[in-house]
Amino acid sequence: MRWQLGRRSTNVEDRRGMKVSAPIVGGGIGAALISLLVFLLGGDPSVIWEQAPTSSDSPVTNSPQSTGSNAQDQMADFVSVVLADTEDTWSDLFRQNGQTYVEPKLVLYSGAVQSACGFTRSVVGPFYCPGDQKVYIDLSFYRDLKTRYQAPGDFAQAYVIAHEIGHHVQNLLGISDEVRLLQNKTNQTQANQLSVGLELQADCFAGVWAHHAQRSRQILERGDIEEALNAASSIGDDRLQEQARGYAVPESFTHGSSAQRVRWFKQGIQTGDAQQCNTFAKTNL
Repeated sequence: MRWQLGRRSTNVEDRRGMKVSAPIVGGGIGAALISLLVFLLGGDPSVIWEQAPTSSDSPVTNSPQSTGSNAQDQMADFVSVVLADTEDTWSDLFRQNGQTYVEPKLVLYSGAVQSACGFTRSVVGPFYCPGDQKVYIDLSFYRDLKTRYQAPGDFAQAYVIAHEIGHHVQNLLGISDEVRLLQNKTNQTQANQLSVGLELQADCFAGVWAHHAQRSRQILERGDIEEALNAASSIGDDRLQEQARGYAVPESFTHGSSAQRVRWFKQGIQTGDAQQCNTFAKTNL
């Protein structure tokens, strides 16, 4: 991916090395709920139990970490460039539709972070919080993407950022609020399907960004598309559940299968049209 000459975003907030006190869960219902969330997202719930405080007098904090390594600095630089490119793309697309794109902040953190969505450990991976319109990323996730999920490559890393920015676009367009309202009126299985639709649309929006970034700035190199498709496939619910427990339960999917994630990223990158990202019709899931 040709990124080194790209513009750097001014919307990166670096919290790496900052201490964050964990809520006191004492290994009880709080830890159980967090570990359930991690399991549904395809992570390893044991990490939560290993890190949960054993005494109400001993809240967990993440120790300050060095942020001066060349690899970390280069990755932070890369993230800033990709964020800037999404800003340019979505600002232009919103302008074409008579709307104004509100640029989100991107927070770099290490270990754990406090956001408007609550306290979160890095084990859950990158996430977007609509409450403060910020994307949160622990750069160690990219190591996991390469080693644990076998999805190396800079464009695979860019796809992850673009997906979270896709959630920001959904928030600005009011799609996220509509989905939450519908989820509150339905059963768990249908709520999960709505969540899948939201995630697949974010994949499609990531593809829309890639389409326009390539057309305007020629960022792609040979093999980049394959890297992103591999990343999308590697974090499908079916693959993650099979890795975690040996089988998949489609009714519990919240992000979509590997095939669905690949399909919708392709839809976005081939069409470059956000209007072609209607993932909520039953025939589209």
